[in-house]
Amino acid sequence: MKKVYAFFADGFEEVEALMVIDLLRRTHEVEVVTTSVTDEIMVKSSHGFNIMADELIANIDFEDGDMIFLPGGMPGTTNLAACKLLTDNVVKYNNEGKKLAAICAAPSILGNLGLVEGKNATCFPGFENQMKGALSVGGKVVTDGNITTAKGLGAALEMGLELIKILVSEEKSDEIAKAIQYR
Repeated sequence: MKKVYAFFADGFEEVEALMVIDLLRRTHEVEVVTTSVTDEIMVKSSHGFNIMADELIANIDFEDGDMIFLPGGMPGTTNLAACKLLTDNVVKYNNEGKKLAAICAAPSILGNLGLVEGKNATCFPGFENQMKGALSVGGKVVTDGNITTAKGLGAALEMGLELIKILVSEEKSDEIAKAIQYR
C-alpha cells in the first residue's frame, strides 16, 4: 500500500486538502496520514474550521512515505514553508525521486526550494514569480516527473484523480471518477 503524508498548517485550504485526501482514501490502496506541522493535533483552516490531523510531524517517519502532499491556502502555505523539518524532507523526497504534490499557493514552496527548475508546473495566479526556473507555469493540473502541481481549489478533484493514476493506476482513477459521478 502506498503512503501519502498530507500536511496541515494553520490557515490551510481545507477543501483542497480534503478533496484530494478523500479521493485517495476511496481507493483503499493509498494510506493518507494527515499531519500537523504544529505542536497541536487540531489545526485551524483558512476558513476557520478546526480539523484534527492524524499525527504530529514530530511523530512520523518520512522514510516510509511515497508522497508528500501540500495543500495551499493562506497563511497555510507560508506556515508550511516555515517548517524546516517539512521543507528538508520535501527536498530529500525530490532528491530520492519520491513523489511531491502541491496545490494552489503551495507549489510556491517547491519553486522557492528550486525543485521546479526545468519542469512544467502550475500554481495559483499571482505566485508565478515564485516558481523559480520552471519551463512553463500554467494549466489546471500538471505532472512533470515526480512533481504534480494544481492551480487551486477548482482543480482539486482533477488533482486527486491524477494522484490516483500516479500512485495506483489509470483504471482505478477512472473507477473512482465514475463512482463519484465525475465522468
